Amino acid sequence: MEQIPTQLHTLFWDVNVASFDPHEYPQYTIGRVLELGDKEAITWMKENFSESQIEDVLKAETRLSPKSATFWAIIFGVSFHEVAALKHE
Repeated sequence: MEQIPTQLHTLFWDVNVASFDPHEYPQYTIGRVLELGDKEAITWMKENFSESQIEDVLKAETRLSPKSATFWAIIFGVSFHEVAALKHE
C-alpha cells in the first residue's frame, strides 16, 4: 500500500517513500506539508491526520518558517505564543 501519493513524493525527497509510513512520523510529515505543501498536499494531510495532531505539530515544530507558522496558526486557530517556530529565545 502506498503511504504517500505519487504527486506528493517531491515533498519527501529525503526519505524512501516506498517504505516510509507517514503515520509513524506525524511531526515530520505534517511539518513538511505545512512548510512546502500545496492545496493537494494539505487536503491529503487533513484526510490522514487529525486537527489536534496538526495543532500539536504547530506547537512543537521549530523548523517551520515564521511565514508558514503564522499562516497556519491563523488557519488552525492556534495562538501565536503557542507556536514553537514563533517563539524567540
